[in-house]
Amino acid sequence: MKLAFSTLGVPGLPIPDVLRLATTHGYAGVELRAHPEEPVNLGFPPEMRAETVRRFADAGVLPLSVAGYAQVAAPGPDEPVVDQLTELIHLAADLGAPFVRVFPGGGDQPAGQADAQAARRLGAVAPAAADAGVRMLLETHDSHRRAEDVERVLGLVGHRQVGALWDVLHTWLAGEAPETSVPALTPYLGYVQVKDVASADDLTPLPPGKGALPLGAAVAALYRAGWDGWLCWEYEKRWHAGAAPFTQVADAGREFLDRLVAG
Repeated sequence: MKLAFSTLGVPGLPIPDVLRLATTHGYAGVELRAHPEEPVNLGFPPEMRAETVRRFADAGVLPLSVAGYAQVAAPGPDEPVVDQLTELIHLAADLGAPFVRVFPGGGDQPAGQADAQAARRLGAVAPAAADAGVRMLLETHDSHRRAEDVERVLGLVGHRQVGALWDVLHTWLAGEAPETSVPALTPYLGYVQVKDVASADDLTPLPPGKGALPLGAAVAALYRAGWDGWLCWEYEKRWHAGAAPFTQVADAGREFLDRLVAG
């Protein structure tokens, strides 16, 4: 398995500094948080997109994913969501990123209604994603925390360019063991977000291996399923000001993940 980190851990950091972190600390990929407060976002001009491609290529680092904030199951009309998904696809294609992350965001709607909305919107952009060489990944998150929740949506879509992103924290918070998550997700899986926290009541980010998440069991289950893709460490510094800076834990996190994937 290859290792990446998310820019959520270094909010607002310019791309040259992000790449310096990646090469200094031994990460092969970067998940780019596509938010207006970040350097890379939907308003990123064409010349900057081309410059970013060059920088990543020069550094030998993959822009693994554009982590967007579209909520595909959210109440309301389809058009704004489909437009946002289309913009995310174009941004990822321009940057050479193979994946786009999206959220469910179904709120408290009935599951069937939320599933249908998410599937309809993802299905609408699947041909454009295929043309662009980009896979849309629905994260195990919020209204669809469990693997089986995401699996329902993807079964309705039925398109190879629409897959899953497994956030190990959220399936764990939903009470789902890796041995349950992995069989449901591996037919669709793009990559896996790993992280660690002290407990379900204290989500302050910790370096992998220092908290309560079953990361060893997760990786073991992936290997048993024959999956050998990307692990992306999402250190949620952006939401926890008191957490240690990513630069202070980057080496320890990579070393633990190295040991984990080496078995």
